[in-house]
Amino acid sequence: MSGLCILAAGKTLALAATAFTLSWTHSVEQTEWREAWALTAQGLVLTEARVKGSGAGMDPGEGAYEQDGWWIWVPETPPMRELVLAASGATASPWTLCTDAACHEFGAAPGDPVVVAPCAE
Repeated sequence: MSGLCILAAGKTLALAATAFTLSWTHSVEQTEWREAWALTAQGLVLTEARVKGSGAGMDPGEGAYEQDGWWIWVPETPPMRELVLAASGATASPWTLCTDAACHEFGAAPGDPVVVAPCAE
């Protein structure tokens, strides 16, 4: 693997990362949601999800436990080739993608979806 690539606003951002977090504010409940992802040979693997509270469309997953106001669980989802994130500009927050090196915000303004995927070798 050669890192993580993000296609947004017609440009590609390549990051030297094998793990990242993705966070946003839920548009209805105005509550923060965070996911931890790993870049593996099989694709992007969701390793943990956490939501600050629960509500419309935000039910904690199987095996969730509460810690410091967060519901935390490990989703059982297969590896994904890519993540496609809407960029309507009308949501409560942009997507925030963080690696160990830095954080980047996407989708705050209306535009094409943001695509997150392993970079081509």
